[in-house]
Order: sequence, then structure tokens, then C-alpha cells
Amino acid sequence: MLLQFSLKNFRTFKDKATLSLIASNYDKDTREHENIVINDNFGLRLLKSAVIYGANASGKSKLLDAFAFMRYFVINSSKESQKGETIEVEPFKLSTETENEPSEFEIIFVYKNVLYRYGIEATTDRIVTEWLYHKPKTKEVELFYREGSTFNTHERSFTKGNTVVKEGLVRDNALLISVAAQFNEKTAINVLDWFKRLKTLSGLNESGYQGFTMGRTEDPDHKIKIVELLKAADLGIQDIELQKLDINSLPKGMPKELKDKIIKEVREENQEYVSDVLTKHKKYNEDLKALGNISFSLDDDESSGTRKFFALTGPILDVIENGYTLVVDELDSKLHPNLVCKIVSLFNSKEFNKKNAQLIFNTHDTNLLSSGLFRRDQIWFTNKNKYGEAKLYSLADFKSDEVRKNDPFEDNYIMGKYGAVPFLGFFDNLKFLLTENENEGQKS
Repeated sequence: MLLQFSLKNFRTFKDKATLSLIASNYDKDTREHENIVINDNFGLRLLKSAVIYGANASGKSKLLDAFAFMRYFVINSSKESQKGETIEVEPFKLSTETENEPSEFEIIFVYKNVLYRYGIEATTDRIVTEWLYHKPKTKEVELFYREGSTFNTHERSFTKGNTVVKEGLVRDNALLISVAAQFNEKTAINVLDWFKRLKTLSGLNESGYQGFTMGRTEDPDHKIKIVELLKAADLGIQDIELQKLDINSLPKGMPKELKDKIIKEVREENQEYVSDVLTKHKKYNEDLKALGNISFSLDDDESSGTRKFFALTGPILDVIENGYTLVVDELDSKLHPNLVCKIVSLFNSKEFNKKNAQLIFNTHDTNLLSSGLFRRDQIWFTNKNKYGEAKLYSLADFKSDEVRKNDPFEDNYIMGKYGAVPFLGFFDNLKFLLTENENEGQKS
């Protein structure tokens, strides 16, 4: 499970910002049974979900972008990039103090009963610093610390990592953790495995994971669960079916090279292409008696919200079934607030979320604040100051006399009591501009 994620000097975040999923101690009487996982090995109480609010351009998405960047870089830096290629970091550009400084990321998690703390500092052309600590029991042990081209590695606990360093196999723009995993360093493999269990999605563009859901429906057991989730969402869908591409009916305007490739793969490599997902809906006669089902095209006939929820069902079920961590940018986009509430409740549920999967997402949907689904330490805000610097803080950071557990969180947030809302006072000036223009029109 994820304990903590920190970033510094990345996009809109100049100073260090930390998102913590360690539950606060003063709020133990609020949704303790549903929303909290107890880790007895390390004496930790961990949150199963967290929501992030903020004005437009306040840093909500940039925070989740940092998750996505770190995941991709850890998994792929040793095999996807080459010497001299750019590292996709972007320092805070609105200050001379930071524009040429490295971006920093650190993550703390528990995997296979071991607590890990891993971090990097990087510029666009090199790894400045990289470190890994683990805590099998009570004491944290340094496995390696890298500063530029200097490496200090634990000879007994990071043996193969020590070997790749001595052989000079770690490029300036590649991570030691990634290279060591390629050489079967057990601890490095564990770290990469956890990052693969960290799933990041965009709620604004479901095309990137709709294919994953479509693939899951080919397994009968997975299909049943997806259909049941669609039924529970009250979308009118009774069943789904994948429509396979007919190679004899390919569009005439399709490029010949592409057409030949598809035909070859279907005939010679026994591959199938899915052309559409058909959703089944009940059809009724004039007496409102069900006559059977009629097929709709997911792409052509269903709403954007239905298409998004269908695409989400696969990742959601995958994450919950395996105990992964899911990070979603704009989860509420195209979805009804009540449906978003139900998605969150799945993660908070002891019954459905038996492997302690976690959900982290940002949203503008203030209804969630009055839903009773969240504790104060699960509600986070991003706010940007006049210097363009994004800040991250939790509702639990407020003093108890400022924010009580029974306060109307939604109303208070909208009124600006917690910050993280846009200041729109300048809009009032537009009235004067419009009035002046109208007067000039009348004079002419």
C-alpha cells in the first residue's frame, strides 16, 4: 500500500509537497472501520482513498502527473531510453531560484511486508541523486545512495545492484533501480513490481484504457463482473458483446498497407480485431412488455458518460481484485455525482475491497464533501499563491477548533473557508466594460 508521495520543483510545485495516506490519530472515531487499513507489522493506520480539490490551474492534475511520470520512469528508464535522451521533468519556471534546479520525487510504500522509501532528483539530462531504503522490521536500512556518478551500495542486501555499478552499466539518464531489476536484483524487482501495481488514468480520455476493459470481457468470469457493475450503474445495459472485425468488409478507403497487415495477422497469426462493443438493452412493445434485447453500438449510440464508465470498469475491478493503487485525474468527468460516490464506496468497503486497494483522484464535484464518505485526513486541497506556486494541504491540517468533523464541508469549501477556490472578483469589472461599450454604441 502507498503511505506517502512527495514532489518538489515539478511544474507548478516549487516547494516540497507531500500527499500522505497515513491516517491521523485525532479522528479515530470517524469511519475507522470502513476507510482504514491496519498494518500491524509497522503499527500503521492507512487510508484506502483520498480526494483532491482545487481551482483550475491550481496543481491538482500536476500532482497526479508526478505520479504518472515517476511510475513510467522507474519501469522504463533502463529499457526505453538511450544515452543522451531527455528525462521528462519540468522544473518550476516562475522563479530564477528553481528553473535550473532538479525536480525531486520520493515515495514510501509497503510491499510484501517490507517498507520501502525510494526517491530521485533529476534534471532533463541526468540523474542528480537517487536513493533506496528498506525497513524489513523495525530499522530502516540504506540499500543504495547515488550522487551523480558516485554510488554507495549495500554489498549484502543489494548485491547485483553493486555489480552493475562496478561494471559501469548505469547511464547518467537511467535509474539504478531499473537497471538492477534488469539484472534480477530481487529488491529492485520488488520495487518495480510495486510501481507496476500503481495504475494512473486520465478521466478525460478513456481511449487509453477502454481496450483493457474490452480485453477483460473475453474472460467469462471478468465479463460477468463488468456486466454486473454496468447494471449497478443504472445505465439500462443488460449485457455486452464484442463485435469482431470482418476482414471481408474492411473500408475501401483504408490504406493498402494497413489493410494487408490486418488481413495477414488475422489469417496467419490468428489474431482478432474488435471493431465495436455492443451493449444490450431491453426492448418493449406497446403494452410495455419486454420482447428481448436490442444491440447498441458503444461508440455510436451510447452517451459519453456510459462510454467512460464502461472503460473504467476494467481498471477498477482489476485494482480491487489485486489490491493495487489507482490514481485518476478528473474521475468525475462525464459521470453523475451519485455514480462517483458509488465508485469511492467500493474502495472504502470492507466487503468488496478485501485486498485493500487504494483510490486517489482529483475532482470538482463538491457533492462528495457532503456525502459522508470521507474523513478529514482524506480530503486534500491544492492552492496557488500570487507567485504561481502550488501548495498541497489536507483538511486535517486545520486546527480542530477551525474544522470540526460535523461541519458542512461542502458549504464551507464553496464559501472559500478552506481556500483552494478561484478568486473571480475581476469578473465584476467586465460589467463596466460592457456598459461602456453599450454607451459608445448608443452615441454612435
